[in-house]
Amino acid sequence: MPSWSKKDERQYERIKESSKERGESEERAKEIAARTVNKRRREEGRTPNRQTQGTGNPNRPLRERSRQELYNMAKEMKIPGRSKMNKAQLVSAIQKKR
Repeated sequence: MPSWSKKDERQYERIKESSKERGESEERAKEIAARTVNKRRREEGRTPNRQTQGTGNPNRPLRERSRQELYNMAKEMKIPGRSKMNKAQLVSAIQKKR
């Protein structure tokens, strides 16, 4: 299992057993339990959301990065107004700030 706490592991086992009792296969019960525990961990902020982290590959040009990656770069650079900028505006602001 991933870096789950003891509580997460207990929840996983409880959900898995409950799913099996309702007639799910072993594999499907494991999947349901893992997805449920991971969702709870995400909602509690105990695991990063892949979409909201990182600034992308530093070897890729700015225009090839996603808007979210550019936004994260702008956030690190403390560029004001970044939340209202589109991708092209973020690229321009980052280039000016460099």
